[in-house]
Amino acid sequence: MYPFLTIQEEKMNQLSQRLNALSESETLAMSQKSAELKAQGIDVINLSVGEPDFFTPDHIKQAAKDAVDNNFSFYSPVPGYPALRNAIVAKLKNENGLDYEPAQIVCSGGAKQSVCNAILCLVDKGDEVIIPAPYWVSYVEMVKLAEGTNVIIEAGIEQDFKITPAQLEAAITPKTKVLILCSPSNPTGSVYSKEELQGLAEVLAKYPNVYVIADEIYEHINYVGKHESIAQFDEIKDRVVIVNGVSKAYAMTGWRIGWIAAPLWIAKACNKLQGQYTSGPCSVAQKAAEAAYTGSQQCIADMRAAFERRRNLVLDMLKDIPGLQVNEPKGAFYVFPKCSSFFGKTAPNGKVIKDAADLAMYLLEEGHVACVGGGAFGSPECIRMSYATSDENLVKAFGRIKDALANLK
Repeated sequence: MYPFLTIQEEKMNQLSQRLNALSESETLAMSQKSAELKAQGIDVINLSVGEPDFFTPDHIKQAAKDAVDNNFSFYSPVPGYPALRNAIVAKLKNENGLDYEPAQIVCSGGAKQSVCNAILCLVDKGDEVIIPAPYWVSYVEMVKLAEGTNVIIEAGIEQDFKITPAQLEAAITPKTKVLILCSPSNPTGSVYSKEELQGLAEVLAKYPNVYVIADEIYEHINYVGKHESIAQFDEIKDRVVIVNGVSKAYAMTGWRIGWIAAPLWIAKACNKLQGQYTSGPCSVAQKAAEAAYTGSQQCIADMRAAFERRRNLVLDMLKDIPGLQVNEPKGAFYVFPKCSSFFGKTAPNGKVIKDAADLAMYLLEEGHVACVGGGAFGSPECIRMSYATSDENLVKAFGRIKDALANLK
């Protein structure tokens, strides 16, 4: 039937259009490539992954051990155990000044699932979803899954990678259904202030059919003090879905616990959806997450201090690398330098650097440092580098980056 295709290619033709429309995650792909080089005995420093390099705190691990011993080995309620949801309600009240009921909380297998649940429950075919760029790689792919239409607002380094109220209002149409807002941001580390969020909220207040998915997973990794949530503004709170979880704040990426705090009807919808395709998240991980929220918070302060020290170290080293333009990220654990001055230059092997993806591959192959080209985040003139690794690794990595870039002609 397909005379010029291999059997494997023929099988690929049988996949759903839904799947074929998706792009592979470039962050995971780069992490895999760096792992392959490591397996060959090459000393690769991985700055591509978005996870803390710390171990989960001991009191949280102990709660998981206790959960196993106490036979938390059965299905949990779909939205999570009441004790965990109550702990999240208390966290939102005590840390954010926000009032929610346990029925408005839905726990899932990570914040990624929580975002996708909200998108699938709110977005229909043809609905427009506004996404500021730079954006986290999976947002646009999740909108594709929902058959929605991505509307990208570009916010460059000159505006600290943050959109303005005027930009937001210009992007809204009668088809707009959702705005996805991430603060602190992956991939830029930019943080919206209360005043900046209020400006966006005043625009959204004019459009009662537009909802907000507020990705706040990096809430506790910020260097400006108090986290500000767009859900604090009463005029739009009943249209905001907060997404958060334990992965970044408590070094619990592999435990896979995220959650939403949402208007009751949206929470019920996510509960219904999740009940049909994953059910409740891991029972033992839920008990660990409960301990994270109810136990000592000193671990957050300790890790944040380490990240801030590393950020300052990295910024100092970046300033010493000609051709890279960088802002000062106020949160998360990424820098997102503009690197377009290297486009068109030639590597020692004769290959021309056409874009940030080429530059990332060059740094991996020649400098043995893994980064991610900004095209995956909607900003092809930039490159993402994570500083979630040791000071020693960072010094070594940015020394290699400086040397490799100097060899481009």
